[in-house]
Amino acid sequence: MAKKEKKEPPKPSKAWMDTYGDMITLMLCFFVMLYDPSETDAVQMAALTASIQGDPTAGGGSLAASGRLADLGNTVSSLPALERGRLLGVSEKKAVSLIVPDIHTNKVTVSSDERGLVITLASDAFFKKGTAELNIEDTRETLQNLAVFLNSDELVDSDGNKRKFRIEGHTDPYEYRDGNYLSNWELSTARAINVLHYLSNYGADEERFSVAGYADNQDMFSNETEEGQAYNRRVDIIILDEGHF
Repeated sequence: MAKKEKKEPPKPSKAWMDTYGDMITLMLCFFVMLYDPSETDAVQMAALTASIQGDPTAGGGSLAASGRLADLGNTVSSLPALERGRLLGVSEKKAVSLIVPDIHTNKVTVSSDERGLVITLASDAFFKKGTAELNIEDTRETLQNLAVFLNSDELVDSDGNKRKFRIEGHTDPYEYRDGNYLSNWELSTARAINVLHYLSNYGADEERFSVAGYADNQDMFSNETEEGQAYNRRVDIIILDEGHF
């Protein structure tokens, strides 16, 4: 007597996938509706975009040899700390969005510390080594954007008073030897003053500024490498927090 052939069990239905897909779509729509672009942290978005695009000066994965540009970049592009200093308000984040295009060019990096919001100008993009003369043809638009940013009505303290700014010049230990300066003190101070002059010419309120030159006494990185020296050659524009005026 012939054996009966076993019937294959019916294949499981995939109808549930339609319901699942609809649910995911509805959840996506829900979160999109909750999203408020006015509260986007422009600083974090700029660093995230740079990291995704493979920018070695941005925070994130190691994109260069260990201990060199990767580690330096992770520090110089550090995002605003959540527990250090004052948190940036929504209004200040909107103001930062004015200079996001310049952050993408690597001419400018933004971070924060206990002093306030720090806008760092990459010295090699703005000055030739050993000089305080600005490469104005290459940096004019950036300085104009910064002047607009520093004039923003959003930059006020908790009492509604206009925030104050300080421009700090820095050098590497050897830089003055390549120019006509007696020491790095004169060079770093001259750089800060020249940045102030241009910002003032482009409309920034000169009375809200102070300037300082620190020579090579506030290095961020080791001067044993050219990369470290390059990062130490910088000009910082600081939007001062209350208590640091």
